[in-house]
Amino acid sequence: MDKSSAQEYINQMFPNEASLSGVEPLMQKIQNEIRTVDAGILAAVRQQSNSGTKAKEDLAAATRAVEELMYKIREIKTKAVQSETMVQEICRDIKKLDFAKKHITTTITALHRLTMLVSAVEQLQVMASKRQYKEAAAQLEAVNQLCSHFEAYRDIPKIIELREKFKNIKQILKSHVFSDFSSLGTGKESEETNLLQQLSDACLVVDALEPSVREELVNNFCNRELTSYEQIFEGAELAKLDKTERRYAWIKRRMRSNEEIWKIFPASWHVSYRLCILFCKKTRKQLEDILSNLKEKPDVGTLLLALQRTLEFEDELAEKFGGGTQNREIANEIEEIGRGTNSSSSALDIRKKYEKKLAAHQGGDSEEKDGTKDLAVPGAGFNFRGIISSCFEPHLTVYVELEEKTLMESLEKLVQEETWDIEEGSQSSVLSSSMQLFLIIKRSLKRCSALTKNQTLFNLLKVFQRVLKAYATKLFARLPKGGTGIVAAATGTDGQIKTSDRDERVICYIVNSAEYCHKTAGELAESVSKIIDPQYAEGMDMSEVQDEFSAVITKSLVTLVHGLETKFDIEMAAMTRVPWGTLESVGDQSEYVNAINLILTTSIPALGSLLSPIYFQFFLDKLASSLGPRFYSNIFKCKQISETGAQQMLLDTQAVKTILLEVPSLGRQTSGAASYSKFVSREMSKAEALLKVILSPVDSVADTYRALLPEGTPMEFQRILELKGLKKADQQSILDDFNKLGPGIKQTQVAPTIVPAAPPAAPVVPSPSAVGLIASREDVLTRAAALGRGAATTGFKRFLALTEAAKDRKDGPFRKLFNP
Repeated sequence: MDKSSAQEYINQMFPNEASLSGVEPLMQKIQNEIRTVDAGILAAVRQQSNSGTKAKEDLAAATRAVEELMYKIREIKTKAVQSETMVQEICRDIKKLDFAKKHITTTITALHRLTMLVSAVEQLQVMASKRQYKEAAAQLEAVNQLCSHFEAYRDIPKIIELREKFKNIKQILKSHVFSDFSSLGTGKESEETNLLQQLSDACLVVDALEPSVREELVNNFCNRELTSYEQIFEGAELAKLDKTERRYAWIKRRMRSNEEIWKIFPASWHVSYRLCILFCKKTRKQLEDILSNLKEKPDVGTLLLALQRTLEFEDELAEKFGGGTQNREIANEIEEIGRGTNSSSSALDIRKKYEKKLAAHQGGDSEEKDGTKDLAVPGAGFNFRGIISSCFEPHLTVYVELEEKTLMESLEKLVQEETWDIEEGSQSSVLSSSMQLFLIIKRSLKRCSALTKNQTLFNLLKVFQRVLKAYATKLFARLPKGGTGIVAAATGTDGQIKTSDRDERVICYIVNSAEYCHKTAGELAESVSKIIDPQYAEGMDMSEVQDEFSAVITKSLVTLVHGLETKFDIEMAAMTRVPWGTLESVGDQSEYVNAINLILTTSIPALGSLLSPIYFQFFLDKLASSLGPRFYSNIFKCKQISETGAQQMLLDTQAVKTILLEVPSLGRQTSGAASYSKFVSREMSKAEALLKVILSPVDSVADTYRALLPEGTPMEFQRILELKGLKKADQQSILDDFNKLGPGIKQTQVAPTIVPAAPPAAPVVPSPSAVGLIASREDVLTRAAALGRGAATTGFKRFLALTEAAKDRKDGPFRKLFNP
């Protein structure tokens, strides 16, 4: 019970004075309970005391039992030692007899083997003297096995004597075998019919001797076979590059004529394989000397013919002695160029595959440094490809120069024959010269990859880069020259571009061709990286070439917009010649609006059908950024606008806005129409707001201007007053009030998702107050960068981001845009 509740408990038991009569019985009951608890505690203490005494007695009994057990164990150990000593005493004599028997048996066995060894050595000596090679080979195996049993007795005089005698016999056998093999190839084989059989038996003896003997014999044979080859082809008559094919004919003829004779060699010796390796090394050395001693550059035809015959010979050896062909795989890689499909294997996988297949024959000395490769069996690591042909590599610059000359001549011919038009029914809008150029490049790549896959192929890729850059220059030169309006603001070019309908189609063909070249150039670099030697694969880069074609694409689209702008010049001038200040009534839309509509309905459908969606969207954005601000600024170029004139111009403005919003549907491409429409609506709304300001009463014109054009300037407001026909004195009071209150609150305009890639056309306003209408350079670059996010794959982002920097440079891929 809780201590704090004791009082409550008492009050509960005795709530009044009458209940106090029960105190005595309760006290008696509590004392009885106390006595019961005390008795229980006392009984528990006594029981615990008795249990402790019993536990001590049990522990003492266990200790005594352990001591007795330890005593018995010591007794058992003592008796075991006594028993072991007794057994040793009993078996002592038996052990001596056992050792004696073992020694006698070993001695008898050794003496028996010694007798056999002595007899075998004497028999081997007789066989060696009689040149009984077949029997001697078997006897050599037996003597070698017997000698292995006496390795522990090498210091015993008799064993030393026998080993020395055996060594001399092997030396005699070696000299006899080498002497007999010296007659091989001298013509004695046909005179002595049993000579080949004797030499075949001699090969068994060589296998039974040390491996070095076989190596020495095979090397001697190969060197002796090639002695005549060196003498023949080191002479002045045949030591020429155009006689290279005769070298390979000589060795093939030699191998065919001696095929039956060389069958005496065991197949495990790989004599033909070793002979071909030595032949290739000697041939390489002689060809290196010939190429190094040439006083003039070698004739390309002779050089390539010698290289081709060398490669054919290497392929024959590779197929004969192991290793498949690679030309089919390489051809497949080249054929993929320009098809728009990617191989399922990555460049890394292809590289690993070729690293396994190609042996390290670069430099020509790897085989000399690693002699173990000569001992390898065919197909076990040594690769014949490149063992000779790699010596041509430093001298193939003349071939690369010829390829470059041929490609440049072909390029000039293709450009001269280019019609700059597409045949009807063609599924592609790419110029034929672009596709033909890459077909020529693929043929050149096939020719080179069949000859070499090292430095020369790398140099040829550099040639391809120069040829493609030259073609980009040709495409650039075909574009109409000049520039004005928005293009001039962005790029700094001067002049006007007048484009016909055919010019616009040609520009579209150039855009598509440049994109085709941009894409195919990347595929070309990727394909070459898969077939070239791995050490050059990292240098396969066509980014500079792709930048050139990106610049052509951008310049072409800018030119296209500029040509359309030039067509609008007449209509913008016609707009300013309308007598807006004397119009008496509002009628249908003006004639210049109809002319603008005619220009767009004539050009846009053809452009939409020829340009891809991303380029058409780029074109639309630049067109919108040109016409909207240009129309706005053109209003200020009018002399005076009456209320009726402003209403007519407002009607025209709404008509022009409707025409511009229909441009995407005219081109049948509406993928980016939403952002384009938003931008057109915003820009044309400024012109509508300006006309509403002009329509407002004089006393409220300032408030209307602040509300509708919050970004306006005092100079622009002054020009509006002039358009309304106010005199200078009337203007001054209104301007003073306007300047006191200040222009409208500046509001940061949020750009649409995709904004035009170029600034608005610079307004041509005679009044200096129109300076504020010209877009800033920062605005140009901001809009250009925003468009670049949607066209990064074709290089627009990089081009537009570098526009300003490129103007100040005299070189680089964008120089053509600023230095026509």
